[in-house]
Amino acid sequence: MTAPLSIAQQGYFFVGGRYDERADGRYMTGQMYVEFQIPAARTKALPIVMFAGGGQSGLNYSGTPDGREGWMQFFLRAGYAVYLLDQPSRARSPHDDSVGPQHKFSVERVQQQFTAPERYNMWPQAKLHTQWPGSGVAGDEVFDQFYAQNFASLSSFPRQQELNRDAGAALLDRIGPAILFTHSQSGTFGWLVADARPDLVKAIVAMEPSGPPVHDNLTKGPPNWFEDGPFTKPYGLTAAPLTYDPPLSSPSDLAFVKQAMPDAPDRVRCWEQAEPARKLAKLQDLPVLVVEAEASYHAPFDHCTARYLKQAGVTKTTYVRLAELGIHGNAHMLMLESNNHEIAEVARQWLESNGL
Repeated sequence: MTAPLSIAQQGYFFVGGRYDERADGRYMTGQMYVEFQIPAARTKALPIVMFAGGGQSGLNYSGTPDGREGWMQFFLRAGYAVYLLDQPSRARSPHDDSVGPQHKFSVERVQQQFTAPERYNMWPQAKLHTQWPGSGVAGDEVFDQFYAQNFASLSSFPRQQELNRDAGAALLDRIGPAILFTHSQSGTFGWLVADARPDLVKAIVAMEPSGPPVHDNLTKGPPNWFEDGPFTKPYGLTAAPLTYDPPLSSPSDLAFVKQAMPDAPDRVRCWEQAEPARKLAKLQDLPVLVVEAEASYHAPFDHCTARYLKQAGVTKTTYVRLAELGIHGNAHMLMLESNNHEIAEVARQWLESNGL
């Protein structure tokens, strides 16, 4: 039986946000809710800051829908202080209509992309999914618990990036240097916060970060599994500005080309910069871990994100395919699946190997 955790300090606060004057009064927008725990047996100097992905909140990390310990507890037991965030305008971070409209994932989209992709067969690797703790469809108790914690999100992804960059930078200004954990949609926030506070972000663990670069990928099912989606990342990895060297006068200064052939038949053709590639000036010395799950809709393209980072001079990028480590059957919500601590251990060992 797992021993009880001993917590030295815990609490919550809000960061970021601004007051807007309106005809009927003054209101705050853009604030971000943060909760934290510091273990009594803290052995690591740097805290871990965990951003959740689309439609999700800090709850992704504080437990699982079937009642097991989450990554928050795993890393507390490993000696780290942990900070969990709710993105601005989501969950415990209040939404204001002035920021923009919201949308929510349908049951069908959650089943297809996250909990039961093997039933839909929309990408080649989907059939390999085995690790969701339950049937993965509505009516199953575990699925219902998971879907109950899905929240409405801002419809504008560029606006989300701006708000999370600013709130994330405000958080680091308050707590000091930290390690960022990102997942899915929040992958963009990691690059942006590191660009805004390069001296305070000491490493990024990017679990299936928002991608692929430049264009979204659309999954269509067999036989022609993929096609390019919208041009959503004019800065390569983000819609919001990143700092490049040589500097950009506008994002149109970045020239992109597409791979002639994919790395493998079940992979997309990556978009990257035309040579000579500009460098991501403020991310050059940043250790980055990009983790890809075997059965996820990210499996066809996460290598493109690692490839883009390395081409842009982020040479301390480590790209890990869980299947090559003998960790099989995971889809995109890998922090909630049956082997979630086995995956967390991969990240812990990488941090240890980087002296973190």
